[in-house]
Amino acid sequence: MDGNTPTFSRAIVRKPGANFAQGLTAAGLGPPDYGLALAQHAAYCRALREQGLELTVLEADERYPDGCFVEDIAVVAPACAILTRSGARHRRGEESAIQRILEPFLPIERIEPPGLLDGGDVLQAADHFYIGLSDRTDRAGASQLAGILRRHGYASSMLPVSGVLHLQSGVTWVGGRHLVCTGQFASRPDFADFQRIVVSPRDAYSANCLHVGGATLMPAGFPATRAALAALGHHVVELEMSEFQKMDGGLTCLSIVF
Repeated sequence: MDGNTPTFSRAIVRKPGANFAQGLTAAGLGPPDYGLALAQHAAYCRALREQGLELTVLEADERYPDGCFVEDIAVVAPACAILTRSGARHRRGEESAIQRILEPFLPIERIEPPGLLDGGDVLQAADHFYIGLSDRTDRAGASQLAGILRRHGYASSMLPVSGVLHLQSGVTWVGGRHLVCTGQFASRPDFADFQRIVVSPRDAYSANCLHVGGATLMPAGFPATRAALAALGHHVVELEMSEFQKMDGGLTCLSIVF
């Protein structure tokens, strides 16, 4: 892989709570097994540590059944951290714990009412931020984020999201000029300068990958996606994600890396 590969040294994660199954989901895959979710989360944390990241592991907060999906709560750029205002009303308040962790490292900005923004709708690829307009992120929130990023020297653009929960449910950057995406994003002019690994509809869940350290983490059980990543020189680490998939969550959802 070449140039502009992300480098991270830290990550924030939160353990799933015993009421994890009460979170929002439209996956239709049945309720998650809590014990298995804890085991899969622990394996995820091990994988991050094995790639050299220093983890801050928050205990579960059962006021927020979706709280393990910390990605939605903050967008972190090299020069600042932006606390979001989630489009899921019941998640507002999660940002307090995240702010306490981030503020020793970065200036803190925030999305103000009435804007709505979920971190899962923000894709940083090289030095550009793509902001998805979805059911969880509106134009007011996206415009605020674009303004904050511009003040800190970053370019951004907006694009519509449909058929998936968040932008990163359908497209993720895995370093260099490589994207993994579903078909609906493959032909978008926004991504014309990238080499795209296009996953089949049956493998859509595998579009959500996380590149950290020297590895590309991906959900287990998608051999075609794994082979395509390996062919481009990626060191692939597969992780079982079944219980988080049941709750509309993917690999990037479970951490804030910076």
